[in-house]
This record gives sequence, C-alpha cells and structure tokens, in this order.
Amino acid sequence: MKILLLGKNGQVGWELQRSLSLLGEVVALDFDSPPPLTADFSLPDSLVATVRAVAPDVIVNSAAHTAVDKAEAEPDLARAINALAPGVLAREAASSGAWLVHYSTDYVFDGSGSTPWVEDSPAGPLSVYGRTKLEGEQLIRASGCRHLIFRTSWVYAARGGNFAKTMLRLAKERDKMSVIDDQVGAPTGADLLADLTALAVRRVQRTPELAGIYHAVASGETSWHRYARHVIEYARAAGQPIKVAADAIEPVVSSAFPTPAARPRNSRLNTDKLRAAFCVTLPPWQAGVDRMLAEVLG
Repeated sequence: MKILLLGKNGQVGWELQRSLSLLGEVVALDFDSPPPLTADFSLPDSLVATVRAVAPDVIVNSAAHTAVDKAEAEPDLARAINALAPGVLAREAASSGAWLVHYSTDYVFDGSGSTPWVEDSPAGPLSVYGRTKLEGEQLIRASGCRHLIFRTSWVYAARGGNFAKTMLRLAKERDKMSVIDDQVGAPTGADLLADLTALAVRRVQRTPELAGIYHAVASGETSWHRYARHVIEYARAAGQPIKVAADAIEPVVSSAFPTPAARPRNSRLNTDKLRAAFCVTLPPWQAGVDRMLAEVLG
C-alpha cells in the first residue's frame, strides 16, 4: 500500500508518520516540502501534480488552517486550506480510485444544548474556521471518492504547544488563575487519532462499505476549567513547582475572555458509530492527558 500523507509536521501528522508506516510506503509532505513534490494548501490546484506523481492508494490529509481566531481575519486563506484543497484531493482520489482520509471538527456544530452530537446532527458553524471545515467535508462527500472523515475535538500532543502546557506555565507564575468552565468537550490525543486512522485504513481495505464520516474523540467529558485543574494537580503531585493553590483556579464563563471567533459551548461528540464499526474501545481522556504530561514533564 502506498500512502500520501499531507501535513506531516502538525500534531496529528507527526503521529501519523509513525502509525501509517506499519501499513506500507508513506510519502510524507508538508507546506514547505521542496519541489517536485509540493504540498502548498494555499494553492489548492498545485496539489494535483503531487497526487498524480505519487499515485497513492490512500491520501491522508492532516493539513489544516487551525488558527481559529486568525481565520476570522483571513477567510480566503482559511477556505483555500480547509475547503478547496481537500476538494481537490477528493476529486483526484475519485478519479484514481484512491481512498481519502480527512480530519474535521466539532466546530461544524453550533455548540447548543448538552447532548453529544451524532454524525448526522444539523450543522451550524459559528466561525470562519467551522464554516470552512464544513465546506471541506461537503466537497469531499460530493466528489464521490471513497473517504473517511474523522471529526474530533480539543486535540493535543506532547510535541508543540497545547492548552496543558499553557496552564502549567501560568500555574508556575501566578497566585490566581481564571479558566473557562462553560465549554465542554473531550481532550483527544494526536496519538489516539493516528492509531485509529491506521486501524480504520486497514479495515476499509477489506470492508469498503465502512466509508463515511465518524466522530473520533477520547471517552468522557470535561470543561477547560476541570481540564486545567487535572493538569495542574498532576504536575503538583509530580513535584513540579506549582505556585497557584488548588482553590485559586477560578471557573469563569466564556464572555470573560472575548475572542474574534465564537467557540461552541457543547463540543461533545457521540462515538457510538466509530466504536461499533471498527470494534474499538476509546480510552478516557484523563489517560491520554496523563501520558502526555509524563512525557512533557520528564
């Protein structure tokens, strides 16, 4: 099996280089890959030559414009990367018979209520990021290509920046902290997504009728405030020099931290379809976060 991986240096892409290597030859590219195999998603049509040169059996697209607030100021670039480029990949996959794996987000929903979203829940994105990711999904599905789309949320990895690292830094500097408590979701490790992807890619080779869209997140749920407390208490127990007291981490509402892009309050994703289709058990979010923290804290 020959796999074209795009976005290799992102959090998920980095882990995919590991997990996909068990399935076959992986050609891994990123935005700054040198010619002749380029992967500049800001120029979607340039991807055609790369896909045709590699002639993959599977295209895995982990590239995305994920700077949610920045996307509000550069909607055309966000659309090129999150929607038009995946649409080009989908058309190429459809014409060659390749599979396309793509990652989407809970931001395609409006975040209302408290019930976990299922795959066919009505979409209602609140931001440029959410709208462009939804359009990317729609273009892939309209292309007729064989595809797997994984919607996920609150992705983190030991490599690169993440919410947990920010909370640890602030906890070492401040006597008091305020963290949003009215947004709820499931922190999901890039390593978990990469392993699920490899398993799913292998399975659909034998069972192509499993193609479609799936919600893929760790099990359980938490708010950013409870997530922060978990991270800080883990670090405190590990002997880190934590300055903030446990009772000085204040829960606040989203309006306490205004942002250019609206965040969904309800980021819960129902994973029944994924677990049934691929016979997987999704670990609790705390297990993945603790493993990441153990690596970060050494």
